Parts: sequence; C-alpha cells; structure tokens
Amino acid sequence: MPVHVWEGSGPGLLLLQEIFGVSDYIKQRAADLAELGYYVLVPEIYWRLDDTELDESAPDLLQQAMSIAGRVDWDLAVSDSVAALEYLRSRDTATGVIGFCFGGGLAFNVAAESSPDVLVSYYGSALPRLLHLAPKVTATSLHHFGDADAYLPIDDLVAVLDDAEVHRYPDAGHAFDNPLPVFHHAEAAELAWRRTVAFLSRNLPTSEGSA
Repeated sequence: MPVHVWEGSGPGLLLLQEIFGVSDYIKQRAADLAELGYYVLVPEIYWRLDDTELDESAPDLLQQAMSIAGRVDWDLAVSDSVAALEYLRSRDTATGVIGFCFGGGLAFNVAAESSPDVLVSYYGSALPRLLHLAPKVTATSLHHFGDADAYLPIDDLVAVLDDAEVHRYPDAGHAFDNPLPVFHHAEAAELAWRRTVAFLSRNLPTSEGSA
C-alpha cells in the first residue's frame, strides 16, 4: 500500500483521507501536524482501485469522488488502515488516528478495531452505520460536526457519542474544513483546528508542545 510520511519526531498519527483521496488539502493537514512534532502517516486508501484520478476543476467533482468511494471495499479499507496503525505502533510511541469525512468514519472504525490512544474525527460520513461500534472505541476521542450538514443526522450521532468531546459549528456544512469554496467555512475550520491542536496537546503531547 503506498503511503506518504511526514517525519516529526513525536507520537505517530495516522491521517485518513476524504473521498477526494490524498489531495493537496490532506497533504497540507499532514504537514500542519508534522510541524507540531507528529510523525504523520497518510495511506493511499484507493490503492486497490483503477481510475481514481479526479479533475478538481470539473463541476461534477463531488460526483466523481462519490463514485470512486462507492467502489471501495470497506472491510479492506479498515484492515489496510489498521495495518498502517500497527506500523506506527512499531515505532514504540503513542499513536492516534485522525480522519476527515470518509476518513472520519474510517478512523472511527479503526479505533474500534485497534485501540489507538486518541481519535479525531471530522464529520465522519460513515458514522451513522458504525454507531454499534461505539462501545469498542476506547480511545480518547474528539468529533467535529457542522450543524448545517445535509448528509449526517447530527443530533442522533451526538446522542451516541456521549463519551467523546464533541463540537458543533452553527451554519457550517459537511466538509467545512476543506478549502474548496463549495465546502469551506472559514470560521468553523479555524476554530475546529485550534480545538484539534489543543486536544492533541493534552492527550498526545509532543516534545515540541502542540498548544
């Protein structure tokens, strides 16, 4: 499985992609985390598929991405991600998993299967069908949701995720951290990132200090 690595010297973080793949946005978030001192591993979850190139300038970008994501074997994606997390564990440091959208749900499933130290999930799109796994998620967890998310039943999710730190953002929709104009909500993205950094600083600290 192809992976991308940003080599901080601290704890390992598995970063799981959106439906748009390992995009420039995901790479930027990995670089942001590495600047905080984390060793960041980003696997190519679509590696088993053909024809995964996206035209980011096309008006049907979302439809293209949803079509690709719909061809993913979820169980294999989970096992691939767990293998990547086990690699991070081989460094003999604490580990965490963070995911966005498609990756947010995948991160939750990985946390249920392999017990990282921390979990950060941004608006995990698969969460509605994964809530039965909540009792198995023992990681200290942080979830971000936009209250204007048209894809997720936020109230239902929050009711089940009562052991996690959960933040909701008024007027923010799905994928609000993604910089594409159709998704981006600048205020929510900035606040959610500050909360993510503070959460990691408390629960997965680096020698550089991430606050």
